[in-house]
Amino acid sequence: MPKVEHQNSSTVLTDDELRTLDAHWRAANYLSAGQIYLMANPLLREPLLPEHIKPRLLGHWGTSPGLNLVHTHLNRVIKARGIDALCIWGPGHGGPSVLANSWLEGSYSETYPDVGRDGAGMERLFRQFSFPGGVPSHVAPETPGSIHEGGELGYSLSHAYGAALDNPNLLVACVIGDGEAETGPLAASWHSNKFLDPVHDGAVLPILHLNGYKIANPTVLSRLPEHELDELLRGYGHSPIHVSGDDPATVHRAMALAMDDALDRIAALQQSAREDGVAERSHWPVIVLRTPKGWTGPAEVDGVPVEGTWRAHQVPLAGVRENPEHLRQLEAWLRSYHPEELFDAEGRPVADALACVPEGARRLGASPHANGGLLLRDLPVPSLDRFAVPVDKPGTTLHEPTRVLGDLLEKVMEATSARRDFRVVGPDETASNRLQAVFDASGKAWQAQQLPVDEHLDRHGRVMEILSEHTCQGWLEGYLLTGRHGLFSCYEAFVHIVDSMVNQHIKWLKTSRQLPWRAPIASLNYLLTSHVWRQDHNGFSHQDPGFVDHVLNKSPEVVRVYLPPDANTLLSVADHALHSRDYVNVIVAGKQPCFDWLSLDQARAHCARGAGIWEWAGTENGGEPDVVLACAGDVPTQEVLAAAQLLRRHLPDLAVRVVNVVDMARLMPREEHPHGTSDFEYDGLFTEDKPVIFAYHGYPWLIHRLAYRRTGHKNLHVRGYKESGTTTTPFDMVVRNDLDRYRLVMDVIDRVPGLAVRAAAVRQRMEDTRRRHHDWIRIHGTDLPEVADWTWSG
Repeated sequence: MPKVEHQNSSTVLTDDELRTLDAHWRAANYLSAGQIYLMANPLLREPLLPEHIKPRLLGHWGTSPGLNLVHTHLNRVIKARGIDALCIWGPGHGGPSVLANSWLEGSYSETYPDVGRDGAGMERLFRQFSFPGGVPSHVAPETPGSIHEGGELGYSLSHAYGAALDNPNLLVACVIGDGEAETGPLAASWHSNKFLDPVHDGAVLPILHLNGYKIANPTVLSRLPEHELDELLRGYGHSPIHVSGDDPATVHRAMALAMDDALDRIAALQQSAREDGVAERSHWPVIVLRTPKGWTGPAEVDGVPVEGTWRAHQVPLAGVRENPEHLRQLEAWLRSYHPEELFDAEGRPVADALACVPEGARRLGASPHANGGLLLRDLPVPSLDRFAVPVDKPGTTLHEPTRVLGDLLEKVMEATSARRDFRVVGPDETASNRLQAVFDASGKAWQAQQLPVDEHLDRHGRVMEILSEHTCQGWLEGYLLTGRHGLFSCYEAFVHIVDSMVNQHIKWLKTSRQLPWRAPIASLNYLLTSHVWRQDHNGFSHQDPGFVDHVLNKSPEVVRVYLPPDANTLLSVADHALHSRDYVNVIVAGKQPCFDWLSLDQARAHCARGAGIWEWAGTENGGEPDVVLACAGDVPTQEVLAAAQLLRRHLPDLAVRVVNVVDMARLMPREEHPHGTSDFEYDGLFTEDKPVIFAYHGYPWLIHRLAYRRTGHKNLHVRGYKESGTTTTPFDMVVRNDLDRYRLVMDVIDRVPGLAVRAAAVRQRMEDTRRRHHDWIRIHGTDLPEVADWTWSG
């Protein structure tokens, strides 16, 4: 028997309401199954034949009936209460369901006019599903009303909370599959309710859909005793409402009661916070929905049970074209929904099937919040001149680049204090990453207990910290996809935790850029700091610069990677990133004191070029260089300039060119990346035949991969991080990885023709200094004085 706890007994469906809700649900179930199986005869106006069946049966039926039930009942409460809502479909492989409901409500045909809401359009809807040239089987960017790619599980709830932040009038329903509920990212995201401000944010209604099975195994939460599951959800800070059963009529009544109960509670919680000033943390409702997997599908196939088992996960009847009994079962299954009652002679949905559907932008497939670029406003970034550091002479003053950026972000936070559409997220590292100036404009979002020793906690704050990179990523993605702006600040080594999540977001952006109806959204901006070369407190465990490699493998029209060498270039790059659309921008910058190389005007010009010659640092004097010293990253830049200075002192006749790279894509061919350079441009910077000694922030083979097709690649020698790390002095880190200035000078001598003999004494002096460094730090615990006190004096 179905069951509802905490139900509002005044909410009772009439017979007419029950009939129309069931009509909508049956129509959605029919359309969902039809997409998996049919390529012709969509309304079963003739007996089903093998040629009506798709040659390849792809898709997921098991979760679809439950998703259809949720969609149907969300429609009812949205229409009855006149609310704005968005739904995140965690079991995104239930794509047939979301497509079916979008087609039923009309938003699909409005988006894709060639798929009309009639019999011909239904045939196109069916045929295109998981078909060459059609649409994916998962909920995807092509799906109206979606902001959540269903290909990978675990991110639905954090996306939902991101969408609700600073959207006070929005209800975000989130269907969580019981397989998805087993993932680490989902488990951590239950804690998002401790960060949701009931005054300024919307509400999230999690709907935990327990149908019992994953692909081939039972699910953990579905096998917990109900009291144990309740204790878990209450421990997370939710109040559970249970709905369970397999009889459609009684489940409809129970689900209506549960939805009204949940929304009544949400309204009361918001009213108490907004009107009565209640400050205690709210315990938000969660609906636990238990229905059979593959509900209303074949009960048994080939003598084994299917409905209510793992066998219903994908395609319950697999051999329909070849097996007459399977074809008979499929026809009986599809006809059990009585399509003749649900669609008229032209194949249009009848009035009963549409009675619960809201109108206009309140339809889930037409919500502007699911096409966030429609709501996006330009970010008010103040002029950089207010924040730039003065640079009268390169390499003589030092600033902490991220601290300088923090001053800019504080003003952005301040400028958006009324409109509330900018957030900074990160795993407990805002102050550690020197961005604490933002706390002058906004505290840290926090709804849980506060103690007198706490600092910067604020029930209405817009800085968000939780020690779960997955949750930070999910929050920010949901926030951006619904039309807002933000920045993710993270230790460089641990941003790898979201490798898979950024994959999905990049795929989403790549696809959405090809859909003219999806408006561009604000870019996903990463600031990676506390980087590999300065891990004074932590050492080897915190040293991994490989996120750049990961991102540069992805769609070139979407990804951008910047390595600004000082404070002013960081300001310039950040300004560009914050104004950009539809990109994933990765910015790697240090938080430790760093030399100032360029004035703001010089930084702007240099960043616009992406890579350029620093004439003031070299000795080519307008002629042809003997060697090119190239660098990307703040620490490599300092080591290259120190090496250039040593070469100027010890080998004054050597013509040295210094090239700094800010935009890593500039190393790629133009045909491979929009920011790439032609061979002519590349050779102009690096020459065709001169040795190039490249000091790079990360793993050296990335530079070889980006430049392998260039004429001068055989002359390219790259120094970078090679997994030699520990807790040691800053300079010892570069020595351990052969990135130090003395090693670079030795590389020049080894690779410039004629220097091996002529400069043998210089090379020996460099090697001796490296040995002296080794002994010095083990006695004194600090770097050599000539390194620690070094400044540029070219």
